[in-house]
Amino acid sequence: MSLPDSAFDVAIAGGGIVGLASAWQLLQRRPDWRVLVLEKEDRVAAHQSSRNSGVIHSGVYYRPGSLRALNCRRGYGLLLDFCQQHGLPYEICGKIIVAATPEERPALDVLLERGTANGLTGLRLLGPEETREIEPHVRAVAALHVPQAGITDYGRVAQKLAALIVQAGGVIRTDTRVRRLHATPEGVRIEADTWEGMAQRVVTCAGLYSDHLALRSGASLDVRILPFRGEYYELKPEREHLVRHLIYPVPNPNFPFLGVHFTRMITGGIEAGPNAVLAFRREGYHRWDLHLGELAEALAFKGFQRLARRYWRDGWAEMQRSFSKKHFVRALQRLVPELQPDDVVPARSGVRAMACTPEGQLHDDFLFVETPRILHVCNAPSPAATASLAIGETVAERVLKMTLAKQGK
Repeated sequence: MSLPDSAFDVAIAGGGIVGLASAWQLLQRRPDWRVLVLEKEDRVAAHQSSRNSGVIHSGVYYRPGSLRALNCRRGYGLLLDFCQQHGLPYEICGKIIVAATPEERPALDVLLERGTANGLTGLRLLGPEETREIEPHVRAVAALHVPQAGITDYGRVAQKLAALIVQAGGVIRTDTRVRRLHATPEGVRIEADTWEGMAQRVVTCAGLYSDHLALRSGASLDVRILPFRGEYYELKPEREHLVRHLIYPVPNPNFPFLGVHFTRMITGGIEAGPNAVLAFRREGYHRWDLHLGELAEALAFKGFQRLARRYWRDGWAEMQRSFSKKHFVRALQRLVPELQPDDVVPARSGVRAMACTPEGQLHDDFLFVETPRILHVCNAPSPAATASLAIGETVAERVLKMTLAKQGK
């Protein structure tokens, strides 16, 4: 049966890298389906997908058996194959995770064990001299070498996915913000600000607004998205020799972020950052970007209040780094002592979408919520870009199962 112009087999709400990868994976499995991607901006991948550090994560951090670990490892291989097939730039340059003090040294053993359990090979603990052979300007008590880490340009990956979707017969509508979804016996009615239509199934990949769209569409969801802005500096060209590859600190076990680090960019240059501060609006890329409703919503959420009480010292340190270049550079000097404030200049920023529970815990895994005919991707933090093609596989398989179940097969 042919479908009218406003009806599709599957619609994807959100044109970031996860939404695009999901659409592409669906078309790989069902090239006969009409697949639609709806994106609220005037282009795809306008937010988290192109405002990240470009790191290809290897899977050393994530709890073995978690969706993050499994999809990272699977997605890592799919991403490298995709880049090779389509001539996209990438480099497996490796990284070191640095213990700057003796107290941080045991954490490297934990990461080594976790990375090995996740299937990484070539992990190696380094002493101070071996560390300097890889990164001559790093000060370390010890370090973990992760040779499988790399860099790419996820904005370009997303753009290639969009082109392939269109080539395969899919439709991408930009400037189309999905407001609400209504599941009916005939399908899902989609209400967008510039378009209305129907789809047999819908997948939401709304990033910073994933909880809003899920709740407006009737899903039961206790987590809420909190926006954390991450700010970057760039090393001046004459100081780029201080960093050869990727340099990370040992993660702070008392704070759910990786800490400021150094990243060599696939497009050239060295970035330093990001920090992690609550943004005053969900897409608040600048310090004074403010949306009173969104800020009030975050501050009133019991989960945020509990999170803030638990991490107020770390949060205050992050705020200091946001407002003071001196404090930001001081954190970087724990890794590279030679770095001075005059060696860096302010660069771009990004905003992470982090799902927080009412108990004040940041949800530490990918989160999918199913309602009749709709699959909501409600939490896709790092390494979602690395894992995007694997997440797309997961989404496609779930949508196909939903379709078979509806057909009674």
